[in-house]
Parts: sequence; C-alpha cells; structure tokens
Amino acid sequence: MAIKKISVDTFLELAKSTPVFDVRSPGEFIHASFPGAHSLPLFSDEERKIVGTLYKQQGRQRAIKAGLDYFAPKMNTMIDEVERVIRKLNNNNEGPNSIIVHCWRGGMRSAGVAWLLDLYGFQVYTLVGGYKSFRRWVLSQFDEEYDIRILGGFTGSAKTDVIHFLQQQNKHIIDLEGLASHKGSAFGALGQPPQPTQEMFENKLALILSEKRGKQLWLEDESQRIGRLNIPHALWNTMRKKPVYFLDIPFEKRLEYIVKTYGVHEREKLIEAIMRIERKLGGMEMKNAIRFLSEGDTTSCFRILLNYYDKLYLKSLANRENPDLAVTKISCEDTDPAQNGSRLPN
Repeated sequence: MAIKKISVDTFLELAKSTPVFDVRSPGEFIHASFPGAHSLPLFSDEERKIVGTLYKQQGRQRAIKAGLDYFAPKMNTMIDEVERVIRKLNNNNEGPNSIIVHCWRGGMRSAGVAWLLDLYGFQVYTLVGGYKSFRRWVLSQFDEEYDIRILGGFTGSAKTDVIHFLQQQNKHIIDLEGLASHKGSAFGALGQPPQPTQEMFENKLALILSEKRGKQLWLEDESQRIGRLNIPHALWNTMRKKPVYFLDIPFEKRLEYIVKTYGVHEREKLIEAIMRIERKLGGMEMKNAIRFLSEGDTTSCFRILLNYYDKLYLKSLANRENPDLAVTKISCEDTDPAQNGSRLPN
C-alpha cells in the first residue's frame, strides 16, 4: 500500500472514522493534541532533545543515524500498540486497517513511522504540515462568524443547567465551562477535574465550533477568563456583540442554589477561594464571610459573596456593546432549568 498525504481538511473528515496516531514525544502530546488522538511516540522526551541537538550541531544525517538507533528497538512494540488500539476500537473484531499518522511539522518522525506501518500492511495517511497545520486551522476558527445567543444571568441562576436542558431539547450548545473544567468564579475549580492546557482547550473548542457552523448556538455568558484559561480573544469579541437573554431570578432563590451547589465543599477549600478575591471583595467583607463560614452559617457567608458577584456581573453587562439593545430580561420565579429554559426563544 502507498502512503497517502492528506490536507488538514481531509484529515478532519477522515479522523471521524479513522484512528489518529500522534508520534510526537510524550511531553508534546500531554501538553496538547488532536482530541481523540492516540500517543505513539517515536522518541521519548529525552531522545527527542538529543536528536534535535545533533541536528543543529552536526547536521541532518548524524541526527537520522541517532534517531534510527532509538527507532529500531521500538518497531515491534509500535506495531503492537497500533494493533491493540484498532482491536479495541473494533471491539476485538476485524475492521479497517486505515490509520492516520502525524508529528509536529509532517517531517521525518511521521515519515519514519508511516514507512514502518505501511511496510507492515496498514493503509497509512500522513497529515501534510503535521500538528502545526492543525493548530493553524484551530486558530482560524475563532475568526469565523457564528449565529450565537448568549444565556445571561447573575451568579446562582443555574445557567449551566439551563444550557444542558437546551441540549436535551435538541438545541445546539457549547458548554464552555465543561470544556474548561471550571465554573468560572473563584470557586469554579471546586469539584472539577484539572483544567486542560490553553492549547488543548482551544483544540476542543475549535472542533465543536466547526461541527456546529451554520447552526444557532447557545453559550453561557462568561468572562473572557475561565479559571486559568482564556476564551480566544476573537471569539470572545464576537460573543460580546451577540444578544443576551438574561434570566432574572430573585436573589434569595439564587442564594439557595449557591448554598446547595457550593456549600457541600470542604470549609478549608471555600476559605481559600474567598481569600483569592480579597482585593476586590474587600478586607472587611472577606473577614465577615470567613467568620460566618467558620460559625457554620454558610447562607450568610454566600450572601456576601453573591452581592459581590452581582455587582461584578452588572459591570460586565455595562461594558457590552449597545447594552440596552442587546439584553433581554426574562423573569423567572426560581432556578428550575426546565422552566427557565422553556421561556427562552426558539
């Protein structure tokens, strides 16, 4: 079989049904990768460093010889790994043996592994330009125009729950906080898995945007920063210009929701989160919030915090382009996601 070189557009389509093997080093893969790709490193991180240094100092041929010394002992195990992945994907049944291989720039690493796997009998596709070309595609997606509606509301409005309700009603949504593994506030990391890298967040987000292009999308109103990640600037600017449907829910109902959602976490972690916003919250308010929490009065603690976040959100709305025209208030009695989601326009 001949090795076939494919463009990034063909790669994206083919990757929906064909396993992708990333032959970059483990460190490169862990930092960020094509979502769903399988790690098949040609070199370890240390080996990659050695080969790269040789390439710079002694030239291409010396680097290739060193690379072959590392490659040769791994050939059998690399083939075994590809077969293992394919068997798992096919539930141990016979299936297609087509695979995609890429490295960073579509150079010698992917060429070497593609040669081996082609020799063994796989139909091998290699991505022209490698992962680097995929990253260029990723960044270009944030400059596109999308039909976006923004779900707004003060903290405690259960906006994420409403977003998930809309998805159940076959609406198109993007759960930015889910992708970021963070709920957006100083308390947003509580109960969440570790956040991905900025690059991996962008990779996942770009693929979803591409899949949903031409569809009406619901996104939750967010600050540009979600934990330690940032919504790509071009996309965030687009979001700031889109209509906002603001869930207007009574303060006390939102307070109940916040206490129920965040009050279950360890007291020490809640105190750490409160201390992170001391500068904006104010020293006295911080001390009062921590005192109430220490006394077991979670409701009084979160009442202070909710007032703080309400002021912060009002400021955010005021900074939006044409705020009077862009925001539609929707009166809601409580935080029930089904009832509130049903009040939103089709």
